[in-house]
Amino acid sequence: MGKKALIVADMLRDFMEPGGTLYLGDEARRIIPFVAAKIEETRAAGGVVIFVCDAHAPDDKEFQLFAPHAVKGSRGAEIIPEFSVLPGDYRVEKASYSCFHNTEMDTILKKEQVERVEIVGVCTSICVMATVKELFDRGIPRLVYREGVADFDPEGHAFALKYMERIWGAEVV
Repeated sequence: MGKKALIVADMLRDFMEPGGTLYLGDEARRIIPFVAAKIEETRAAGGVVIFVCDAHAPDDKEFQLFAPHAVKGSRGAEIIPEFSVLPGDYRVEKASYSCFHNTEMDTILKKEQVERVEIVGVCTSICVMATVKELFDRGIPRLVYREGVADFDPEGHAFALKYMERIWGAEVV
């Protein structure tokens, strides 16, 4: 029987800490306790925890749209200290919105026999949404926790939640 995986998207210093290059604000920090609880719940149930992390080159094309952030090896690319990657967890580095593009994500999901993916993290309208689309394309059931996602754009956040549910069949709870 397959497992459940929890994807923890971009809970990085540059997004989640005051002073981070793309700090999402104090409102976004409110998801941290919920995300921490979901991580512990997933581990306790024998699920797979996958931390997905931006890890950009210094000249990444994304920096034409957003200030340089989460440069590979920088402090801003570190997972916030409220979370730890434990043995059995995965850390997947990505240089695009999608955690599947040029990463080992497909391999991990197959190796771990994942049948369902739950998603928490940031940004709802960018990386979370791209992940849900990729899961849809692969026919993997997907769930997004409202309390566990945040965005710098409240309108984009609301739109993304509706879109992921209506267009890509995500369960949004």
